[in-house]
Amino acid sequence: MPKKLVITCLINFLIAALMGLVLRYTHINSISFNYRFLTHAHSHVAMLGWVYLMLFTLFVHYFVPEKRAIYNRLFWVTEFAVVGMMLSFPLQGYAVVSISFSTLHIFCSYYFVYLIWKHQKADSLVTRYLLRASLLFMLLSTVGVWCLGPAVSILGQASAFYQIAIQFFLHFQFNGWFLIAVFAILFHVLHIQNSKQFQYFFWVLIASTILTLALPVQWFAPHDVLLYINGIGVFLQIVMLFFFFKLIHPKLQGVFKKQPKLINVTLGFAISFFVLKTVLGLLSLFPEFSTGVYQHRNFIIGFIHLVMLGAISGFLFAYILQSRLVTFNRILNAGVFIFIFGFIFTELILGIQGFMFYFKLGLLPNYYLLLFLFSLLLPIGIVFIIINIIRTKQVIVV
Repeated sequence: MPKKLVITCLINFLIAALMGLVLRYTHINSISFNYRFLTHAHSHVAMLGWVYLMLFTLFVHYFVPEKRAIYNRLFWVTEFAVVGMMLSFPLQGYAVVSISFSTLHIFCSYYFVYLIWKHQKADSLVTRYLLRASLLFMLLSTVGVWCLGPAVSILGQASAFYQIAIQFFLHFQFNGWFLIAVFAILFHVLHIQNSKQFQYFFWVLIASTILTLALPVQWFAPHDVLLYINGIGVFLQIVMLFFFFKLIHPKLQGVFKKQPKLINVTLGFAISFFVLKTVLGLLSLFPEFSTGVYQHRNFIIGFIHLVMLGAISGFLFAYILQSRLVTFNRILNAGVFIFIFGFIFTELILGIQGFMFYFKLGLLPNYYLLLFLFSLLLPIGIVFIIINIIRTKQVIVV
């Protein structure tokens, strides 16, 4: 796996984390940046600069045996689009320049799908199913982006159409493209073979991903039918989780014995928060609570970070550690554990405050200061990991 590309992805992640830190500092002292504009920059760099480009790198590494120069060029064009968004969103929000860079990124992603579909040499039906499903969900998610322009021009940003288009994009990015992509790599690494259990897992996964879109749609276009559809989707998610463990558990026992403990910790961290994310979906079966969650920003931010930083980034870190781009030493251990502790404590604070708001108990003492201080751990952890990769001289590609 190319060292420069992984470091670039981690630097994007670091910048996104620092932007998040500034956003949390605004609740302690005012800053000159527009909060909403900076939020757009933070989310775009985290999703498209860190997760998307890291999956780009991993897909080429694992599934394209004949490395072609076009992938390297496409990576840097996509990174150019990310840097453009990184610089333009904080200054103007959604405007001509930032939208141009976002559009460039979308077209790069389309070309990436075409190239991977054409050149991938996945060694099993399992990997091909998950690989192609993740790419199709990525394409599907962009329909939401293309709907934003008509939504604004016809009905305005306050319309249900506009909000549903955003939720459509986010839902299929996180639950479709990102999660299924990390599963494709996990099942490839674990050498999961095709079976009836996998077929059940796969189709239940696809069905639940589609059906649970009903929940965010219901927030903006309330209807009882959507609650029932989401309920079916949530039930299927639990079924999917059952088959997920039936498939990976026998393989994990052998893998855990063969690799460094830090990889096991990181992989266990990712799987644990994927399970938590899935189980928390059961709460959406209670209409009053699901509506309350949407109305309290702490729950929304906490859940997005749980998926993004806990499950997805946890898997990505585990794959980086397995690539032998790192040296297993105190710096790497410190980086990974600092990041994990920072994530866990910020999630706890967000969750506690969310429940306090929900039950009208007021503000947690020193809430914003505590949230900022624990958030400091996230970029510090990422810096340690970057330093370790830079200092690792011998790179063994496996």
